[in-house]
Amino acid sequence: MILVQDVHKRYKTKRGVGKWVLRGINLVIPTGRSVGLIGKNGAGKSTLLRIIGGVDYPTKGKVVRNCRVSWPMNGGGLEATLTGRQNAKFTCRIHGHQADLEERIQRIEDFAELGTYFDEPVQTYSSGMKARLQFALSMAFDFDVYISDEATAAGDATFVKKAQKAFDDAVNRASLIMVAHNEAKLKSFCQSGIFLYNGKAIWYEKIDDALAAYRESIQ
Repeated sequence: MILVQDVHKRYKTKRGVGKWVLRGINLVIPTGRSVGLIGKNGAGKSTLLRIIGGVDYPTKGKVVRNCRVSWPMNGGGLEATLTGRQNAKFTCRIHGHQADLEERIQRIEDFAELGTYFDEPVQTYSSGMKARLQFALSMAFDFDVYISDEATAAGDATFVKKAQKAFDDAVNRASLIMVAHNEAKLKSFCQSGIFLYNGKAIWYEKIDDALAAYRESIQ
C-alpha cells in the first residue's frame, strides 16, 4: 500500500517561488492495483509520479510506501560522470544485491545492449542509450509496484519488442502506476485511475470513470 498524505508541491523559479503544482493530495493506493494518472499537460502527473517513486520530494506532506516501489522507468537515477557499469553496481548495492552483484550487473549489461559504451561515462550517451540503461536497471529488480512515465523503452524494433515483453512480465507479477496519453494503453494495464485537476487528485475505482472525467474537463 502507498499512502499519499497532504502532498503539496511547487518549484522555485528565477522570480522566486512558483505556483502550487499539487495542492493537498491525499490518496491510498492499494498494492496489487494498477493505476493510471490522468490529466491535462501541466496538471502535475509526472511530478506526482516522481514523488511517489521517491526521486522528488513534496514541499509539504509525505508519502508512505509499505511496499517496494521502483523509480520512474525512463527518468533519472543515473550519475553522468560514472560509467554504465558503475551506475549498475551502485544501484545493485543500494538494493541489497551484494551477494549476487556480478550476476545482476551482467543481467543489466546484457539487457541494455550498449556494447563497449557500458564502460563509458553516461555523459557520453545519447538520450536513447540512457533510456535503455534506465529501463534495464528497472527490470533488474523485483518491485511490488512499477512506475512508468509514458515511454517504456527506446531503441530498434528488436530491443523495443524485448523491452515490452519484460515490461508485460513485470506488470503481470506486480502492479503499476503509469502516466500515458494513450487511452487504450491505460485501459490495457490499469484497473483504477487518478484524475489530476487544478492541483487536486480524485480517485476512481474504475479507469473508465477517470477517463470520462478527464474528457469532460477538456470539453
